[in-house]
Amino acid sequence: MADKSARLTGNVKGRWYVDSSCIGCGLCSSTAPDTFALGDDGQALVIHQPETADETELANQALNDCPVQSIGNDGE
Repeated sequence: MADKSARLTGNVKGRWYVDSSCIGCGLCSSTAPDTFALGDDGQALVIHQPETADETELANQALNDCPVQSIGNDGE
């Protein structure tokens, strides 16, 4: 489970985030490219908070498939 106290600073503000346990595998950015991207340091970031049902579904899929559980949706 992602830790919002370890939220990466590059995430856009909002409920969804990636924390510092990200290993940069790229699964989330390939699953939901409108929401996630790999940053310059190789870790994923939320670049856009999901707004539509389709975006939310893809973000949830990325959250559930993340091999190290670095994605959270309980941020602020």
